[in-house]
Formats: sequence, structure tokens, C-alpha cells
Amino acid sequence: MSKPSFWWRPSVHAERQPLLRQRAALMQAVRRFFASQDFCEVDTAILQFSPGNEAHISAFATELLAPDGTASRLFLHSSPEFAAKKLIAAGEERLFSLTHVFRNRERGPLHHPEFTLLEWYRTHAPYQKLFEDCAGLLALAAKVTGRGQFSFRGASADPYAAAELLPVTEAFHRYAGVDLLATYDATGCDRPALAAQAAAIGLRVVEDDSWSDLFSKILSEKVEPRLGHGRATLLVDYPAPEAALARLRNDKRFAERFELYVCGVELANGFGELTDAAEQQRRFEIEMAERQRIYGDSYPIDPVFLESIAEMPETSGIALGFDRLVMLATGADHIEQVIWTPVVETGSRL
Repeated sequence: MSKPSFWWRPSVHAERQPLLRQRAALMQAVRRFFASQDFCEVDTAILQFSPGNEAHISAFATELLAPDGTASRLFLHSSPEFAAKKLIAAGEERLFSLTHVFRNRERGPLHHPEFTLLEWYRTHAPYQKLFEDCAGLLALAAKVTGRGQFSFRGASADPYAAAELLPVTEAFHRYAGVDLLATYDATGCDRPALAAQAAAIGLRVVEDDSWSDLFSKILSEKVEPRLGHGRATLLVDYPAPEAALARLRNDKRFAERFELYVCGVELANGFGELTDAAEQQRRFEIEMAERQRIYGDSYPIDPVFLESIAEMPETSGIALGFDRLVMLATGADHIEQVIWTPVVETGSRL
């Protein structure tokens, strides 16, 4: 089935309807899955002071008008993360959110400007507990859709099989022939060393590529397509420079961050959450400086969020692309096949 156009036409909707009904059933099952473990579903505000502070996640901005006409700038959230962590700081212990989120500059078979994110948090739990949650959700999706295999672009995976635990450094060596640990340590990154290795395996390297840019190129072009074949892969022990909102391990070269891959598709991103406000602010400032360099804009850093994470207990959290899970569990080959009403494309005529 190809990408649907004019999704509202009866003939197109008839093709998509079985997938959409399975989506609805899976959404109900996910809610039961978390309710059975005493999670509380939270409904966080979509309008936020900051949409998030990752360099390559672009937001939608809007304007809030006060009754007197005074305008202030707000953003559609790219994740419920900031709001959810404020709730954890306020005393919630197990929560999940199944909500629409918004990311600009993203559209393709696996990306949509408005999509559904499943995000959940466990306090007083190590991040490895999230591995079990992921396994449970994969099995649940297979049970709901009645499929014994997940599939995408010729790749398949057994949703009931135990996931492969694969460190990032080992994945880079196995699938790209790159010695990642030779290019960074706990004190910093050696950009020329990684650039040389990237060029040696045939990747295009440009002068303004940072170490992080090169890491992403190697990951997306050489490593990701090979992950999650036959069974899910949990890509663990992310390099400290790619920690994002995760705390570092005792070995400061690595972060408590992992990603879940199935059939070469990145499905989820999980953390042992950082609770050091000063360190989080430092990381955000670096990310926003990088965004300014690349895109010519940046987003505000939410001071209330920084205050709140300092009050959080030990917490593990993860975000999973719900639409992608539906795709894998139904055999769809484009994300818009499993979204009820895809966002109209610029220039489209209805």
C-alpha cells in the first residue's frame, strides 16, 4: 500500500480502515497495560513556554493574546516531557501520556509534523526497568493485531523474542567499522578523528560537521538500518556527548540512555533522567547555540523546568512513537496510512 493521498475519499479510506481500527484497539490496550501497573494517565498542556531544547527538533510557534491584547510567544510541544517532569517533581510517581506532539521540518514515510507520542515515567526505578516495558508493549501490539512478525521495508522481527542488548560502540564497530571510543573520552571529543573514519567508510564530510553531526550520520546511514532484524535491538550505553537529558554512568564516557529499534526503525528513546539542573542548563545552552548556528534560531530555556528537575527523585523515562509501533504491527509502509487525518500538505487542494 502506498502513501495515501486524499485520505478522505471513500476508496482510500476503505484501504486504510483496517489499519486505523487496529490502531484504535492498540491505543485502548496500551491504556489498560499501564493502568494494570498503577500508572496514572496525564493530559498535559500542548502550549508551552519552551518546545524543547534539542538542536535538530524544530517547533511550531504561536501567539497567545491576553484579554488586553498583549501578545506573548508560545510553542506547540514537541514532547510532553517538560510538563511530565514537573508533575513528577510535584509528587506523581508513575505516569504516562498518550498525546499528539508537533515537530516542524519533518515529513516522510516515518515522520509527520503532528504525530502521537507515548511517554511514560517510573520513579525510584533503574532505566533497565524500561526494557521490560518495551518488551511488554511489543508483545501487546502483536497480540492486538494478530501478527506473529513485525515488518518494514523487507525487514522482519519477532515481537515476542527477547531483545538484543547492543552497546553503541559495539554497533559502530560491527556495522560501520568505526572505533568510536578512539574519538572521544570523558573530557571531550576529537572531531578530526571521527571525520577521518567517516570519510574512510564513504560518508560525505563537510567542514562544519561537528562530532555530533558525524555521529548522527554514521548512526543513520550505516548502523540504524541493520538494527532490530529478527528481534528487537536495545541500543544501550550512549556516548556522553549524546546524553541529551540522561544522567551519566559511573564510567563518565557513557550515559544512561538507550534506544529501541525494530526492523531498522527507531521506535523509542529512554533515559535514566538527569536531575542536575546546572548540568541540564549547560547542555541546553550548547544545544541552542548549535541550533542557532545551523538554523538561525533558537528556543527559550524553561527556568521552571530546570527548577523542577532538581526536585525529582531518581526517575526513568521513555518516549515511544506510537504511530511507528502501529506501522510495524500492521505491516504499513507509510506513517500516514495509520494516522486518522494526516496534516494537509502545503499546496494541497481539498
